[in-house]
Amino acid sequence: MSEVAENIEIKNFEIPKMGQARIEVSDKRMINCRADLNQLVPFKYPWAWDKFLAGCANHWMPHEISMAADIELWKRPDGLTEDERLIVERSLGFFSTADSLVANNIVLAIYRHITNPECRQYLLRQAFEESIHVLSYQHIIESLGMDEGHIFNMYREIPSVHAKAAYALPLTQTLSDPLFKTGTFQADQQLLKDLIAFYLIFEGIFFYVGFSQVLSLGRRNKMVGTSEQFQYILRDESMHVNFGVDVINQIKIENPHLWTPAFQEDIIEMILGGVELECAYARDTMPRGILGMNAEVFEDYVKFIANRRFLQIGLPEQFPKKANPFPWMSEMIDLKKEKNFFETRVTEYQVGGALSWDDE
Repeated sequence: MSEVAENIEIKNFEIPKMGQARIEVSDKRMINCRADLNQLVPFKYPWAWDKFLAGCANHWMPHEISMAADIELWKRPDGLTEDERLIVERSLGFFSTADSLVANNIVLAIYRHITNPECRQYLLRQAFEESIHVLSYQHIIESLGMDEGHIFNMYREIPSVHAKAAYALPLTQTLSDPLFKTGTFQADQQLLKDLIAFYLIFEGIFFYVGFSQVLSLGRRNKMVGTSEQFQYILRDESMHVNFGVDVINQIKIENPHLWTPAFQEDIIEMILGGVELECAYARDTMPRGILGMNAEVFEDYVKFIANRRFLQIGLPEQFPKKANPFPWMSEMIDLKKEKNFFETRVTEYQVGGALSWDDE
């Protein structure tokens, strides 16, 4: 190897030299690691590899799910009420661009700064899953014959949808800046803050009103193909949040100096701001009671979810005694639960081509 090649530095690590010592587990770190990023084993975080394998096993494709009943219902003038149509359109309007935003953040920002190969392997899987989610939303929109310009521009034209996108977009700007580098106290705190914003707020709070609204339609045997796809997406997103929580907590363990009291207060305020935006979205999408639910119940649900997010990263609950008004959502998130609506059930959530269906 030439002297020039030996001195080349590739983002966060150097090209290994012949005879260099083997990588040890202790050499690996979540951020600011200069060990060889191409060497997968030995694993330091087996949970990350396990999540990658689970993601691969949970593979599904939107076109495997029939939209025939949804198309018939959507096209019938009396098929859905105006309020039911509103929640379907708003959900698709937000999610169709939200998952593109998340995928761009993973590829352009987070992946660059996470310096652990097994975690990067999961991030690659997550980015692929986000692309499948975007495909799913487009499949639904196209199948129902919706006005694509109207749906895909909601984040520019509908205030409650715009507010959530506008909250998240600036968070990618620092991390995706090619001049941004971790390794300093300020930069490492910025990375940690942005990871919390994306995994705990954007994916961990902002998705839950829309998901529960559409899944509630499915429980009433309406928009069953759309609801089925949303259930699979919700299960993927739940895994994404769990992975993000583990990454955040591992960074805290390895860098305890970042978790200052002032920083914790900043994080609490940031999450509370996200809660307000999601509650505003609930009020906008449910101006009247529908499906036996109303905006106030959804606000309780958002606050219940937020309490879980606080506890997951070691912060105190901010909404004491908030119970879960939608316990059925917890069953849908659980990958091992059987799906017992739509008159069929999935006996095991696995690769789509190998799904086993049993009639009720």
